[in-house]
Amino acid sequence: MTSERFENGLKTRKKVLGDTYVERSLAQANDFTMPFQELVTEYCWDHIWNRPGLTHKTRSMLNLAMLCALGRPNELRLHVRGALNNGCTVEEIQEVFLQVSVYCGVPAGLDGFKIAREVIDEQEE
Repeated sequence: MTSERFENGLKTRKKVLGDTYVERSLAQANDFTMPFQELVTEYCWDHIWNRPGLTHKTRSMLNLAMLCALGRPNELRLHVRGALNNGCTVEEIQEVFLQVSVYCGVPAGLDGFKIAREVIDEQEE
């Protein structure tokens, strides 16, 4: 049984990350991991992403900077795709990683650029 928060979060999660990725994540969940999927979908994707204070585009740019600074390449790759889905331009993504380079260090920024370039190149194919 799913809650209204789960359903609302699921819509947002699919809009940002894509139906295929989200449906695969849920299909691969088992009794052990499903509570985590529910937490992420309700808490992150509804309670936070659906708040009115920031646009999804702005939230995407913030996520890019934070995930890059934290050195989370798998999530960063996923959220570069999400940022593109949310209307971020390649130039805006570039600016995010330049900002990261100055405030979090060149190695962090370099990793961001490398990952973003891979994702952007895949999208253009």
